[in-house]
Amino acid sequence: MDEHLEYPIDGVLDLHTFSPRDVKSLVPDYLTECRGRGIYEVRIIHGKGTGTLRTIVHAILDKLSYVDSYKLAGGDRGSWGATLVRLSDYYP
Repeated sequence: MDEHLEYPIDGVLDLHTFSPRDVKSLVPDYLTECRGRGIYEVRIIHGKGTGTLRTIVHAILDKLSYVDSYKLAGGDRGSWGATLVRLSDYYP
């Protein structure tokens, strides 16, 4: 049975609860939903660990045309365990 899980679309995506194999589709889907709801600043929490998940997330962000910019979060928002993403509000 394939279950559909609801995840809150609030501008914060915590990847700790997801399998790394799901991240490649999850991140673009989540960001698309955020844009559709008028959320243009998103924090993706990937954790510090070995940096593998951060590298995957950044590679995904590099390929998305609607990502204006991204950077590691400051100390008060997760430091290098989170990435802040600025999404474009322009729809061609």
